[in-house]
Amino acid sequence: MTLLNLTVGELLEEQVKMYPHQEAIVYPELNLRKTYTEFNEMVNQAAKGLMSLGIEKGENVAIWADNRPEWITSQFATGKMGAVLVTVNTNYQAQELEYLLKQSESTTLILAESYKGTSYIDILKEVCPEFEHSEKGNLQSANLPFLKNIIVLSDDDYPNAHTWKEVMTKGSTITEEELAGRQQTLEPKEVINMQYTSGTTGFPKGVMLTHHNIVNNGNKIADCMKLTADDRLCIPVPFFHCFGCVLGVLAAASKGTTMVILEQFEAEKVMKAVSEEKCTGLHGVPTMFIAELNHPNFSKYDFSHLRTGIMAGSTCPIEVMNDVMNKMGASEITIAYGQTESSPVITQTRTDDPVELRATTVGKVHSNVEVKIVAPGTNEEQEAGVPGELCTRGYHIMKGYYNNPEATDTAIDSDGWLHTGDLAVMDENGYVQITGRMKDMIIRGGENIYPREIEEFLYQHPAVLDVQVVGIPDKKYGEEIMAWIILKDGVTATEDDIRSFCDGNVSRHKIPKHIKFTDEYPATASGKIQKYKLREYATEALQNQGGKQ
Repeated sequence: MTLLNLTVGELLEEQVKMYPHQEAIVYPELNLRKTYTEFNEMVNQAAKGLMSLGIEKGENVAIWADNRPEWITSQFATGKMGAVLVTVNTNYQAQELEYLLKQSESTTLILAESYKGTSYIDILKEVCPEFEHSEKGNLQSANLPFLKNIIVLSDDDYPNAHTWKEVMTKGSTITEEELAGRQQTLEPKEVINMQYTSGTTGFPKGVMLTHHNIVNNGNKIADCMKLTADDRLCIPVPFFHCFGCVLGVLAAASKGTTMVILEQFEAEKVMKAVSEEKCTGLHGVPTMFIAELNHPNFSKYDFSHLRTGIMAGSTCPIEVMNDVMNKMGASEITIAYGQTESSPVITQTRTDDPVELRATTVGKVHSNVEVKIVAPGTNEEQEAGVPGELCTRGYHIMKGYYNNPEATDTAIDSDGWLHTGDLAVMDENGYVQITGRMKDMIIRGGENIYPREIEEFLYQHPAVLDVQVVGIPDKKYGEEIMAWIILKDGVTATEDDIRSFCDGNVSRHKIPKHIKFTDEYPATASGKIQKYKLREYATEALQNQGGKQ
């Protein structure tokens, strides 16, 4: 099948030509509605506003906020004026933000004032003390030498930062011709989006994705869902994930679909939006669908228009799949699998696949994408039904990790195959089942958590001699974090001490739910710690406690 040869900005403009009066974005909570024409005008003004700050093509612009209108506007605005949008996890705390801003060399940070009671402004002041007395557009930080512009999403004035309203106003100083001239310099194969993901070693890595990567992946995702301009897709998953900004926004934008957006997930708000906006599609990780189905007010809402959507992020129990299809009416719900490095979707179920395949597999490979299952640690392809590592190749493979050629070469081999690190098996019909992970990534409620990052942080605790972090099964989130800790001789610490140490320093979802103090770890003869045994011990202990998870 022919691939689209469009930039992110051109993708939006295609929809404006075809569906000028169709609603593009709807924010039910804000009573905000914009047609594709109106939304495109907003995007152009924002793009010109960013240009007015002196932001050049190829500069990295970080955005740290929930799913507010400015986020999606920024996604397409950078897609037109050529800055690379660096997405920041809303749960980040000081250490994580500092690392991302430093490693990404971002020149601009767009941020909300706060999120769920956490002051982003206070965190920014902590990692960048110079901010408090800086001049707008001319931040001088010893720690973050690249960072110059701060844009706050606020109605209040900031003497040391631009507000979004100011940026939009300043856009009038740039002509339409200047924006068009900038846009004409953009090429689909250039990087336009950067997302941070935990890798097999060290800290999160910046995955560089091109217009070509994400525009085409969004379009393929939409094809699998049979999305059209008649659909209305509810997007309650975060934009900072590929789930929100590609499987949600770009899939919808590739077909002229209306996006019904929630700034943050809340089960009843989602059901209300689906009901009142007559949504035909709904995205979510399994825990979101479970929260909706089990909500006491579930029966009050009308799901009669619901047809499709995507459930992704972790394995879906077959009972949940049946309930989503039968009780919510999403008979054509699909399952998608991939990773950020593949833009992200590699395989997806189709709308007419039997429920058993949708609950037990992650579907078949997308068109224009190759998949092979190889014996782990080799390039030797396995026969159908034999498990191995899933590798993929095609248009969707990332440009690489930012400023990290060694990690890029490790992930992508000389023949262009991305080695996912996921163990999978493919049947004779091409349906793929993910059976495990070669790496020890923990997936908690759809969030990828790399144990090494938590371990390195906990090593900083004065009482900790050694620590091993593993994921263990959890009924609500799929997996929860457990830390096995060896304390230094003559020192004591409690579970509460460890959690207090984490609080405010790492994201809440990375704080271990279970903490176990031990004297030693199970190890091989060569001294390699056997994390799988720690998982087994923990799982068995929880079952003996009556399955309390």
